[in-house]
Amino acid sequence: MALKLGLRFSLSKEIISRVQEHGGEPIIPFSCVLEKNLGDMPEDEAAKYCEENKVQSALPKIIKTGFSAINLIYFFTAGPDEVKCWQIRQQTKAPQAAGAIHTDFEKGFICAEVMKFNELKELGSESAVKAAGKYKQEGKTYVVQDGDIIFFKFNVSGVGKK
Repeated sequence: MALKLGLRFSLSKEIISRVQEHGGEPIIPFSCVLEKNLGDMPEDEAAKYCEENKVQSALPKIIKTGFSAINLIYFFTAGPDEVKCWQIRQQTKAPQAAGAIHTDFEKGFICAEVMKFNELKELGSESAVKAAGKYKQEGKTYVVQDGDIIFFKFNVSGVGKK
């Protein structure tokens, strides 16, 4: 597939100066054409194209920078059949993060079992993370970190009763 791409970016001093005058937020140049075409390709074909042409998608950086700009982070929950990503505000404590899933989880919060994504990736399995002593049990004051993988323990038996 031949793509016509304008991949050479140059930011004028005027643009840089203007951005700096108005808060100095990050500038992420990208090609809409490249992003659209990569999005239309099967994942393996897109990866091959990027490698052959020494380009990469800017979307991961755009998403990460956007999340940071609006003070959002994400955490994961995982079960035997699915992994789910949840978005919360930075500095959110574990019970409130549980509440992002369901209000009963927050009300009946007991603890959060936490492992870091990078440690899971490095060690290869949940059992290896536990064996390395990196699987932590955290309480109500734990501030959820970006990329945490969390199993929430909660008790709903008394929730909602008066």
